Amino acid sequence: MPETVADPAGTWPPHARPQRLKGLRVRVATVGSGPPLLLLNGIGGNIEMWEPVVRRLGDRTVIMLDMPGTGGSPPLVRPRRMRGYAALVVELLDELGIARTDVLGYSWGGALAQELAFRAPDRVGSVVLAATTPGLGGQPPAPWVIALMATPARYYSRTYLRVVAPLVFGSAPHQAADSAAGDARLKSPPTLRGYGQQLFAISGWSSRRYLKKLRAPVLVLAGAHDPLVPHRNAVILAREVQDAQLQVVDGGHLFLVEQPDEGCGHVRAFLADQDERRRQRGTRSGE
Repeated sequence: MPETVADPAGTWPPHARPQRLKGLRVRVATVGSGPPLLLLNGIGGNIEMWEPVVRRLGDRTVIMLDMPGTGGSPPLVRPRRMRGYAALVVELLDELGIARTDVLGYSWGGALAQELAFRAPDRVGSVVLAATTPGLGGQPPAPWVIALMATPARYYSRTYLRVVAPLVFGSAPHQAADSAAGDARLKSPPTLRGYGQQLFAISGWSSRRYLKKLRAPVLVLAGAHDPLVPHRNAVILAREVQDAQLQVVDGGHLFLVEQPDEGCGHVRAFLADQDERRRQRGTRSGE
């Protein structure tokens, strides 16, 4: 039986609010209590899609946001590259009064988590990179997967999501489409402009030049049957980042929401270990 953990989600969906930043507005939700953990979603993803993960994270203050052009956040006035999205996240942390946070980045959000850890290392504690890639220099998916990812149609049509889920995510059709995560995906689709802006941000992006420079503790999580982000990408990340841990779980690209117990168990164990290490360092520094 899965381990019983505190449920920081409480009643779902969470109360989300608009947060003003410089020249834009993003929709933000914060749930739970304890050490902060920032969740960065996949391309086009919204806050409500995090439910299976948040319910299994234990005692954390979980911060979630809809990236511009997704969920309840308007698109950007001008497109940004990935470094621009990292600057947006830093602005958000400033507004929320969070000096330092652990980060879990999923897929596109994992690329953003790498960029954030590189450009704002003082704001990042530890990092979980789930189902993600180093970008150029990693292993791309098959051409037909790239073609299917070029459109947000899977956010607009349940029938289309059933058809493409096995090809793009390695998911059973009904598991992806006829579930709470599927409902959340379809209820708040990204705008075409917002989705295109996220595609623009990651096109040509790569973390290979700085992976060895990252000093945050990193856990790399990969699905063993992920067509969108082949397993070799996780191997590259774990090899290049100093002292990174690698865990491969049974599942496709959506393993954290479709089979959440195993993947979230690894996340909880990793974060608990980092909490204990911080406590030990704090005790030693106070002596």
